[in-house]
Amino acid sequence: MASSKKKSSGASPSAKSSGKHATPQSSRKLLKAARDEIGDRIAKLEAPLDPAAHVLNGEATPIPATASDAPDANASPTMPPVAKGGRKGKDGGIGGRGTRRTGTTPDSAKAPKAEKPTKPKRLSALDAAAQILADSGKPMKATEMIAAIEAKGLWKSPGGKTPEATLYAAIIREIAAKGKDARFRKTERGVFVANG
Repeated sequence: MASSKKKSSGASPSAKSSGKHATPQSSRKLLKAARDEIGDRIAKLEAPLDPAAHVLNGEATPIPATASDAPDANASPTMPPVAKGGRKGKDGGIGGRGTRRTGTTPDSAKAPKAEKPTKPKRLSALDAAAQILADSGKPMKATEMIAAIEAKGLWKSPGGKTPEATLYAAIIREIAAKGKDARFRKTERGVFVANG
């Protein structure tokens, strides 16, 4: 019986010409075609615009002009005419972040918003630990601090499994960053006291 496999002449066994992989000649042709297409698109973008014509689907159609929107010499044919003077600042002109161009002026003020009742700021675990250590005056471990914080209702873990490890790491970071100005001082391994 003859083998159904055929070897292509001149090609290595790993490079099969099954249509999936392009040959070097066809790759060059595809690359040249892609470069030509990109060059054509760039040429179209760089071509000077005719202010009297508007291109729609490849066909030039005249832009309707009225007396109110006569084209400005500096304006783009596709953009509406804008005031001269370039970019303006906060007062709301061109490019600014101020008032919208809806006919309102910065002087026309809206009714003031009603003030929301201020809620007391929630303490972080680190702030609550500093408060607990300052109140107690004795050295404490992170687990003892978490228990005291939760007992006084200053802070509650949002569902983390190891809040004491998080608190310990935060205290160590503060000591490393602030040095002598930190709110905590490490007395021995895993034990902290209020600084000052």
